[in-house]
Amino acid sequence: MTDALTDESLRHPDTGSSAFGIVYRTYASQVLGYFKARGAEDPEAAMQEVFLSVLPRLNSVTGGSAGLRTFIFSVAHARMVDDHRRQSRTPAKLPFEPELDGRENPSAEQEALERIAPGEIVGLLESLHEEQREVLSLRLVAGLTVEQTAEAIGKSAGAVKQLQRRGILKLREVAAVKEYLRP
Repeated sequence: MTDALTDESLRHPDTGSSAFGIVYRTYASQVLGYFKARGAEDPEAAMQEVFLSVLPRLNSVTGGSAGLRTFIFSVAHARMVDDHRRQSRTPAKLPFEPELDGRENPSAEQEALERIAPGEIVGLLESLHEEQREVLSLRLVAGLTVEQTAEAIGKSAGAVKQLQRRGILKLREVAAVKEYLRP
C-alpha cells in the first residue's frame, strides 16, 4: 500500500476518484484471489460487487491502510457467504447425456400395435396388397429403416415410403369400418 493513502486522503473530496483507483489497483487481485480460492461461482463478478460496495463508503473508512484492508475483506467475506448460500440452494447443473436418458415415447405405429390383439393384426395385414404387407411388416414389426426395407425388397426408398403410406391409409380405413361395425 502506498503512503499516499491515508485517512485524510480518503476523506478529501478532490482525491476520491484517484484514491479509489489506487485502492482498486492495490486490492483487486487479492480480492479476486480470495474468491477463486474459496470457490466462488463467478469470482470476477463477486470482486466487482465488493468494489461497488466499497466505493460509496470509501470516505468513511478509518484506520489507514489496515482499516481499509479489513473493511474490503469484510465486504468480500460477506459476498462469499452470500455466494455459498446461493450455490447451496441452486440445484446441481449436470450435462445432458442422451444415452443415459431412459425416457422414450413410443411411435404411433408401436402404440397401435400394442392396442391391437395379435390375431387382429394378422387379419388387418391380410387386407393389404402383398407389397404393402411386406413393407409394413419390415418397417413396423422388424423395425427396419426405410433404406433397409428398400434394400431388403429390392425397391427404392421412395417406393417403400409410398407403399407404407398407402398401407397405413388402407389399415385406417379397415380399422374404422371394423370400429363402426362393432356393437
